[in-house]
Amino acid sequence: MSDIHFSNYKLEENKYYFLYIGELKNYGLNRFLKEALSRIENRNFDFISIVPDVFEQYNYKNLIVINPETKNYTCKPGGKVSCRIPAQKFIACVSESQPVKELIHKLVHRQDNLYIYMYESMPEMKLDSIPGVSLLGPGTHIASALNSKIYQYKCLKDRIPIVDFRICEGMGELVRTTDTLWEEWKDGIFVTLEYSAAGSNSIIAHSPRDIKEKFQAQDDIFLISRYIPHPSDPTVLAVVANENDVYIAGVADQRIVNGTRFTGSTFPTKLPDSIVTTLKEQTSLVGKWLAGEGYRGIFGCDFLVDDKDRVIFLEVNARKQGTTMEFCCTLEQSLPPGSPMLPELEYYAVTEGRFPENTVEMEKNHTNIHWGTYNYKIDRPVYTNGYIPQSSRERQAFRDVAENSLNKDFLILEHIGNDFIVAEGSFLGRIVALGHDHASVQQGLSLGLKTIELTINK
Repeated sequence: MSDIHFSNYKLEENKYYFLYIGELKNYGLNRFLKEALSRIENRNFDFISIVPDVFEQYNYKNLIVINPETKNYTCKPGGKVSCRIPAQKFIACVSESQPVKELIHKLVHRQDNLYIYMYESMPEMKLDSIPGVSLLGPGTHIASALNSKIYQYKCLKDRIPIVDFRICEGMGELVRTTDTLWEEWKDGIFVTLEYSAAGSNSIIAHSPRDIKEKFQAQDDIFLISRYIPHPSDPTVLAVVANENDVYIAGVADQRIVNGTRFTGSTFPTKLPDSIVTTLKEQTSLVGKWLAGEGYRGIFGCDFLVDDKDRVIFLEVNARKQGTTMEFCCTLEQSLPPGSPMLPELEYYAVTEGRFPENTVEMEKNHTNIHWGTYNYKIDRPVYTNGYIPQSSRERQAFRDVAENSLNKDFLILEHIGNDFIVAEGSFLGRIVALGHDHASVQQGLSLGLKTIELTINK
């Protein structure tokens, strides 16, 4: 059990289980899936979560924590350490874990099928090759191929408006190509690797020096595009079941820092209805393309809206978004009782290539729910000298605000805990703020930020 950092799962008689594999920030989605599976299959379902998040303590049941990266990092600074592990490495470690395989064989022996539910489908996942195990999500190799920004731009350039771009194979071609564009693309050149999440492998460059300081590898493939100054960064969450069925969950506004770094989102979007309609139409076209490529499940589309109200595609994330839970909680308070939530829609999309008959999109925000998220990611190691109790009441908070039991609220989720060295690139915590207007949401996010900062040793 050396690869298990923490474990508290207990199997109960007369219960069917599925495995969730991914970060804790999406733990709440499992409750929606648990309820849907219990109803669809007329069985008492529960779930076991396998996550990489290393905390001081866990207010979650049926949890397994695997993160060998933390052991490697601990050797350097000493003391308790929490650090992020690359998603591909985490999935590979889970797939190779003997205790996980033993758990799977035990579950398969007592139930006829075991679902694996993931935040993002990746080829490193091998556990679904075990007889009796199936992946309840997009195909791993399909999702990986479609998350290539280069493949996206090549395929979508004639379908929807896309920013002017070039593809450069290697640093030499990148430098030569950008040298011809500095005068023409005066506002900057967006440079990214083929795969990049939350701006980690991208930059807005204004000179050759910017590029050389950010990227060292000589043989990477780069996507470059003309940077367009813009006031809005909307994102659309959706589910695709087939080429004719694309479900739009909603539109939120992203908070982008320094041009590339994503820190959170707010809902509802401040954009006018005409632009929202265009965003939904373009997302539906992207969904149709994804379906033609064999993709089934939840996805997100990021756009920019320039100062002339033009909507321009930036990227599609062939996976769940970080705000999928918040959209589920919003839909639950806005749709007719019994309407399928996003995990149930994904279940039908993957298993049957369709949506259930009672599927309903949210036309209006009837309860006037406003929310915002903030991901507290650090860019240098910090030491914590305090902790924030782990809240498990996000779903209830949405219900309280929708029913006007509360006018506003904020929650701090997934705080790592006290006496930890937190490695650069890690998330120290996440804030979700709720209210009936954007001002209340902003107030909650500000209070959450101040609270988290009180736990950092200055």
